[in-house]
Amino acid sequence: MSPEFRCLLLLLQILVLLLLSSTGAGAASSTRWSNSGNLPTFREAPAFRNGVECPKATWSSLSKRSHNPSFIHIAMTLDTTYLRGSVAGVLSILQHASCPENLVFHFLASHRRAELRRTLLTTFPYLNFHLYHFDTNLVRGKISLSIRRALDQPLNYARIYLPVLLPSGVPRIIYFDSDLIVVDDVAKLWDINLGNHVLGAPEYCHANFTNYFTHKFWSDPLFSTAFRGRDPCYFNTGVMVIDVWRWREGRYTEKLESWMRIQKRHRIYELGSLPPFLLVFAGDVKGVEHRWNQHGLGGDNLEGLCRALHPGPVSLLHWSGKGKPWLRIDSRRPCPLDSLWAPYDLFRHASLFADS
Repeated sequence: MSPEFRCLLLLLQILVLLLLSSTGAGAASSTRWSNSGNLPTFREAPAFRNGVECPKATWSSLSKRSHNPSFIHIAMTLDTTYLRGSVAGVLSILQHASCPENLVFHFLASHRRAELRRTLLTTFPYLNFHLYHFDTNLVRGKISLSIRRALDQPLNYARIYLPVLLPSGVPRIIYFDSDLIVVDDVAKLWDINLGNHVLGAPEYCHANFTNYFTHKFWSDPLFSTAFRGRDPCYFNTGVMVIDVWRWREGRYTEKLESWMRIQKRHRIYELGSLPPFLLVFAGDVKGVEHRWNQHGLGGDNLEGLCRALHPGPVSLLHWSGKGKPWLRIDSRRPCPLDSLWAPYDLFRHASLFADS
């Protein structure tokens, strides 16, 4: 092989590697970010301003004691794997909000908080937000293996501790997963009347509830009687409105932890952080319109096949399940509904011939 041909072959190999890294072909982009140690970069989002009808509210920092009713509080988790989804979710919420300057975001992160904060500041320079440290030691020894590895990550359980971590000046919060987009004014969800309920979410009472627990659970009266006196319905924990003050008064974090400990000893379910929520809250949830969680767009937990929307209006699209829209788009195998997520993707794709 001549030196000239060897150089040409090497150049072609470099170009192919650059092309693969810029398109995401052959590997999930989120995996590369996690393994390489580099966070993805995003284009700067536009500034979203309040309409004239919005109540005046000046945000500088959140008081630990006082509550300002003009603010809407939203919580999400942040990590390297789902960061691209989180950024798209935040953009969608801001874009459709009637009073975007009155939104306060509360982010939970377990690692690389300084870098994540920098990403937020450069992508959303006008965003009102707080970034909290989620100590993974809180769930050490309480997590058991489930049917999908992503469900076993400590940050997936952070929602259980959210009311404990928030300042006392936050009376209510909307929790959103990082694989969804909002296409309606989030104030409509915020304004639902929880009544005496701690938690509000879309319920699905036609679901086969037995599927969420093992045979051991249903065959042991000690466990199966947990739903006695309740009419339990399935709800997805990726979209919840939570009365923070009632949660603390009822010590619901401790109740959820109790079921997690039972799971470690007896293996009564297979699906990560969802079953403890069902055990504690199912049958005592304030029902919310189904339009606020068109879930399951990521397919099932094993194959992540394409799915269509449920019948009815849509205010929120949720790619729960194995398939995530950014991974399918990068692999050039998108599902039809992934095109609805793509306009909110601020990920800055590297140019093959960029000079910077």
